[in-house]
Amino acid sequence: MPRPSRRHLRPSAVRSGSPPKDRWVAQFLDYMEVERSASPRTLRNYGDALARFHDFAENRQWSVYTPDDFRSYLFERMKEGDAKATLRMRFSAFRSFYRFLQERGGVKKNPLKEVQLPKTGRKLPIVLSGEQILSLLEAPLKMEREQQAPTWMAARDAAILELFYSSGLRLAELAALNVEDVDPYNDVVRVFGKGRKERLCPVGAPAMNAIQDYRHAAQVNRGPLFISKLQKRLGAASIWAVVKRCAAFAQIPVPASPHKLRHSFATHLLDHGADLRSVQTLLGHANLSTTQIYTHVSVERLRKVYTETHPRA
Repeated sequence: MPRPSRRHLRPSAVRSGSPPKDRWVAQFLDYMEVERSASPRTLRNYGDALARFHDFAENRQWSVYTPDDFRSYLFERMKEGDAKATLRMRFSAFRSFYRFLQERGGVKKNPLKEVQLPKTGRKLPIVLSGEQILSLLEAPLKMEREQQAPTWMAARDAAILELFYSSGLRLAELAALNVEDVDPYNDVVRVFGKGRKERLCPVGAPAMNAIQDYRHAAQVNRGPLFISKLQKRLGAASIWAVVKRCAAFAQIPVPASPHKLRHSFATHLLDHGADLRSVQTLLGHANLSTTQIYTHVSVERLRKVYTETHPRA
């Protein structure tokens, strides 16, 4: 195998789970970070997957591994009970790595092309009803304020929930918002999604009003949009806790999470006539197939209504 180029290796790539002496893995993670804008989580997962396989296969050269080596690894991990989704993520890392080696490392054959993975059944996302959403959105302003909590905290929590449901943002996207990302004149927020891809998300009047009320009460004029009582950016874990606390107060019968609000956003749009391409754009999905799961949810809801109401169902 040809020697790697002397291109600078970013420290973050080397730390992302790769074997410390494997220069090809380090360069691959560097490529994923710089040229493909992969997230830190993807870099960790890919680095960890490559390191685990390399250990399993006794640290031989990547150019000599065969499809049987990867089949043996797959069989071993299935025996150990690894989830199908985990296996598919790891083999996605292997495929991407070998494509990289073919392009830049002189490897002529990708052994992963001959390896088939077990099919994974896709669970339908849990969607809250309109009544449950309304109860959840009203919860922050009805709950008793915690001791020593700022007076503006209820307004902040209300703005968080309204924005989640109004825009379908991912948890990390909402946590990363800054004040300047919110455009109250055009009713949009600027979002940097997966791969640092920028998109503009429309925001409904109730959510925009809630944001403006919170900003006025908390005197948030620049920097992070959602802050803690210590005036620091509110982290993802704290935002998740807000959703969980309000869902408990609203007596939502299923475990609530920011992603369930995203599911509800997409499904309710389709239920009311939105086309799939528009929902794909709003969610920031790269592939339409990712969005199509919500059409199944809508069909299931229609089937339930039909079964419960049609006299000859």
